[in-house]
Amino acid sequence: MRSTQEILIETKRALPALTASRERKNQALLAIADRLIAEQDMILEANRADVDAALERYGDVMIDRLTLTPERIAGMARGVREVAALPDPEGRVLSRVERPNGMVIEKTSVPLGVVAIIYESRPNVTSDAAALALKSGNAVVLRGGREACRSNAAIVAAIRRGLEDAGLPAALVGFIEDTSHASADELMRAVGLIDLLIPRGGAGLIRRCTENAKVPCIQTGTGICHIFVDESADQAQALDIIENAKTSRPSVCNAEEVLLVHRSIAAEFLPKLRRRLVGDREARGLVPVELRLDPAAAAIIPGTPAGAPDFDTEFLDYILAVAVVDSADAAIAHVARHSTGHSEAILTRSEENAAKFTALVDAAAVYVNVSTRFTDGGEFGLGCEMGISTQKLHARGPMGLEELNSYKYIIRGNGQIR
Repeated sequence: MRSTQEILIETKRALPALTASRERKNQALLAIADRLIAEQDMILEANRADVDAALERYGDVMIDRLTLTPERIAGMARGVREVAALPDPEGRVLSRVERPNGMVIEKTSVPLGVVAIIYESRPNVTSDAAALALKSGNAVVLRGGREACRSNAAIVAAIRRGLEDAGLPAALVGFIEDTSHASADELMRAVGLIDLLIPRGGAGLIRRCTENAKVPCIQTGTGICHIFVDESADQAQALDIIENAKTSRPSVCNAEEVLLVHRSIAAEFLPKLRRRLVGDREARGLVPVELRLDPAAAAIIPGTPAGAPDFDTEFLDYILAVAVVDSADAAIAHVARHSTGHSEAILTRSEENAAKFTALVDAAAVYVNVSTRFTDGGEFGLGCEMGISTQKLHARGPMGLEELNSYKYIIRGNGQIR
């Protein structure tokens, strides 16, 4: 197994080939998409081995995150092609100023350089991250989790062959096979070899990176996402949104984890909620949602009593913490205490409360009458994403091509001196 240091050096050395071949980036992405489809059987075989090894350690929700199918691989290839079709951010003039002395200053978009990403469970992140990095003019170093090590290796092999098909060095996409904590720590300390580190996974991984990294690091992912049902909400619409936000894919960071209900409608709405998320789902043979209820909610419907940690937990499962609040102001205050800054929603027909919620809630994405499940690079028109940034500098929300570029000033003149 090659060392992390060797891989980082090789990737850094390959970067000038990409800078000198901007017109080949799209050719490479299309070749990568073709390779993912052509080598589907090899990727699926590797994925089956990962899934078989994981069955004893993980529940159904996490196994779903790990599992690839022909349809999901087709989706990965489609995502790569969509990135190829997006406008190229590299070299774009962001602003232009002509000074009185005739000097012209252009603020110009440039790649970051070498981007590293540490991620867990989801093999599709491998192709998403590679596509976004290459399109934006960056080399990338990928370090997945051990539960997906075979799948990731097979996907990277296809990606690297696609690069070679387009005449670019395979080393532009580096892959760390070592899934130990030591390899992650090396990435965090790789000053001079990594220009940006993106941790994409559970709260523990993100905390380790943000606390220990010596290279620039983006805080991503952890999503304790709230939905507040205001007293004026369309209750039928609210039930549709809540079920989608909680159950369409509970293992992802934009799934709803906490529901807040206005006290004036709680007695009417909560029985409808329980019927929708528990009784109706059981009748259809679907996994019911476990409702963890604060005392006010528990006085109205049966469920599991909520403990204090339940309102600060990213369940990533069919579990929903439910609380009753007295007003929109109380809901906003609750979100402020417990939010991770990912995605928050209000369901209301009150323009006043919608305006107050969107102005005062501090999160990367704030929704009015929309499911939180839309916080996603593809749904935002970015093709795919490197992760969801929950911080404010330099990126916030789904990280697409623009967030993988910095800028520099290019100044032109005709002999000006100061």
